[in-house]
Amino acid sequence: MSRAMQDWDLVVTQLIDHAAREHGSREHVTRWADGSETRASWASVRRDALRMVQALRALGIRRGERIATLAMNHARHLVTWYGAAGAGGVLHTINPRLFDEQLEYIANHAEDRVLIYDAAFQPIIDRLRSKWTTIEHYICFDSGAHAPSFEDWIGAFDGDATWEAVDERDPCMLCYTSGTTGNPKGVIYEHRSTMLHALSGIQRHCFNFDAQSVMLPVVPMFHAASWGLPWGGAATGVKFVYSCVNDAAVLCDLMNREGVTHSAGVPTVWLAMFQHCDATGRELPRLKQATIGGSAAPRFMIERLMRQGIRVAHAWGMTETSPIGTVGAPTHDWDSKSFEEQVDVVQMQGRPIFGVELRTVDLDDMTTELPRDGVSSGALQIRGPWVIKRYFKADEDAANAEGWFDTGDVGIIHPDGTLQLTDRTKDVIKSGGEWISSVELENAAMGHPDVAEAAAVGIYHPKWDERPVLFVVRKEGAALVADDVIEHLKPLVAKWWLPDAVEFVDAIPHTATGKISKKDLRDQFSDYRLEA
Repeated sequence: MSRAMQDWDLVVTQLIDHAAREHGSREHVTRWADGSETRASWASVRRDALRMVQALRALGIRRGERIATLAMNHARHLVTWYGAAGAGGVLHTINPRLFDEQLEYIANHAEDRVLIYDAAFQPIIDRLRSKWTTIEHYICFDSGAHAPSFEDWIGAFDGDATWEAVDERDPCMLCYTSGTTGNPKGVIYEHRSTMLHALSGIQRHCFNFDAQSVMLPVVPMFHAASWGLPWGGAATGVKFVYSCVNDAAVLCDLMNREGVTHSAGVPTVWLAMFQHCDATGRELPRLKQATIGGSAAPRFMIERLMRQGIRVAHAWGMTETSPIGTVGAPTHDWDSKSFEEQVDVVQMQGRPIFGVELRTVDLDDMTTELPRDGVSSGALQIRGPWVIKRYFKADEDAANAEGWFDTGDVGIIHPDGTLQLTDRTKDVIKSGGEWISSVELENAAMGHPDVAEAAAVGIYHPKWDERPVLFVVRKEGAALVADDVIEHLKPLVAKWWLPDAVEFVDAIPHTATGKISKKDLRDQFSDYRLEA
């Protein structure tokens, strides 16, 4: 029997073709670091991406070669996503927050040939240029002082070109993990996996995009593919509002002035927004949806956003999952739940979007599958068409023979499929043979009005093996003491979960992606001792 349907390879240039054709005049706004603003459109992004294709071909860039960016969020950066893929290349978004040793490693490991960067990162270029052995061409997005400017580079071409013919299984993007232990690992996204992720991500269950949506992505374009937003946004023709700085005052102004309906960022972004609004007497921007990921959001944060009428989509994912795995969504009985019960649901990490399968396995043997009973806690594993099989240049698969990838997270799966993350496998605290969730302790502590940030780690104990110690940053001007924190925690966690000590610190270390670095915290307090 002959094929009944057309053979249509899933390649990402179809997204920008659709956006330019059906939403060509829909604009993009970029607020640059110097306060200036520029505007583009889906049609101009496609035109400039085709110019970039011509410019890359003129440099001799061949199919499959890596084109790197070192940049914040702006429309010119968006052009490179489609220009690199449209030339048959692989876009490698580099995280400028990494240490120099990591930046040196990943550019050389990726064998990048071209680097396009923001002028703000010129000091990084100057320090590492001699150490990057494969980069032949440097282009600057917003200045021509030290390298050809991006506008001049692509401006030499007319855009009268066609996309490179590629297979849907060809690579289109390369992202590296933050490398908290050992060197960062590269994750290759294919055209097909990226398209499937984008089409699933625009569902109401997930980012809930339509042609009226105005998205300000605070999540950086250099981190985990900006949660897939540049791809999904093209599929629906959203208006993008970009800011090269993540200052809360700037973001609030842009959200109000440009009518932003959707935003996405890590919890620290929303904390900064709260602090700015409280200090200035302003109301939170009237968004329709706030997507929160990267780390678990504390309950008080979710409550405050929801009381403003903002739909909170608590998401979970990782670089290895392209990255969306689960997103919070209303359950079938949502309207019958009280506000507190709704917050209970949203505080968890949501349910898998179509294309994702989850399971938990026993933490001790890492093989016995646990029931989805809302109680059993185990190591979280995932599989699906946009989940990693093998790291870039690795000799062995990262997923097992059945496709299950060990995420490094610890969680509980409820009967309706809702995921509740409780910790990282390396951060969970085992005390007297029982597990204590450091994340739940931290989130409970964050509910205290005088706590700015909290981190719980397991410290060696001569009797119980490990006991939790809570490290706390006070809010400015607060006179918080340890007993205040313990009293706040008593009704919120099991008695044996209460930390053996509360230590106040000026700051808690973070990773390059803004997450609390438990490794650095443990190193910092490696000599800390608890008594039996």
